[in-house]
Amino acid sequence: MSANSEGSTKAIFYALGANGGIAVAKFAAAIFTSSGAMLAEAIHSTADCINQIFLLVGIKEAKRAPDASHPMGYGRVVYFWAMMVALLLFFLGGAFSVMEGVERLKHAEPLKNPMVALTVLGISVVLEAFSLYGAMVEIRKISAGKNFFQWFRETRQSELMVVAGEDIAALAGLGVAFIAVVLSVVTGNPVWDAVGSIVVGCLLMAIAFFIIREVKAMITGESAAPEVNEAIRAHITNHPQVDHVINLIALQWGDQLMLAVQAKMRPQNSDKALVAAINEVEAGIQSQWPQVKWCFFEPDTDGTDD
Repeated sequence: MSANSEGSTKAIFYALGANGGIAVAKFAAAIFTSSGAMLAEAIHSTADCINQIFLLVGIKEAKRAPDASHPMGYGRVVYFWAMMVALLLFFLGGAFSVMEGVERLKHAEPLKNPMVALTVLGISVVLEAFSLYGAMVEIRKISAGKNFFQWFRETRQSELMVVAGEDIAALAGLGVAFIAVVLSVVTGNPVWDAVGSIVVGCLLMAIAFFIIREVKAMITGESAAPEVNEAIRAHITNHPQVDHVINLIALQWGDQLMLAVQAKMRPQNSDKALVAAINEVEAGIQSQWPQVKWCFFEPDTDGTDD
């Protein structure tokens, strides 16, 4: 397992442990208090637990060895599961919360024992913060000094991106639910609780939309991260056996990379010497970037030769 995969798996287990306990507490509090915002939060936490299981399934499937049907392996299956998670977050977490809030608006019921709801929400904030902290620790290890939003846009770590997005959505949703319950208690109007459920749902759908957009780019075939792409190009260009790079494609394949290189080589004495020079370049690339699983190297000219 690569270091990136280990970091993603660790973050997923942090989130799964936190959300499992939170979901149980929220459902109990929702039943005890008749709070729609709390029920929306309970459903959200349950969806998050299912999401983390999906991500773990994706990581396990991605480790399957290449076969005749999938000669380049199953690394990109993690993107499928990340998309499933984003859709589940959108529909089960977001859309259902909105529907529940609309229903509560039509049939508003006063809250019972609101302090129970507030206590559970407070504890949930602590647990979700712990989960997000775990994800952020892993992100800092691989972000190369980028801020979170830049990392989110450029990362190829779909699992870690989804976990971080879920945790941010969860903390924001908890804040909204807490405010909604407080307003319902202070004003004596249960409509605020229903509004809280709707706002939580809209928030979840918005974050799910951004995750879906990023995962879509990965599924359709996204290049390696910009800094990795440039570093590999510079490495090949500076190699003593290479005149210059004509074209380079670095395609992300789950945790691994596929390279297609078209380069003009320095003059060699024979075909065997040219092959040895290419092998030397490929070995240097794979030594410095172990995630480069496949390297297809084509020596060529760029039309400038006499």
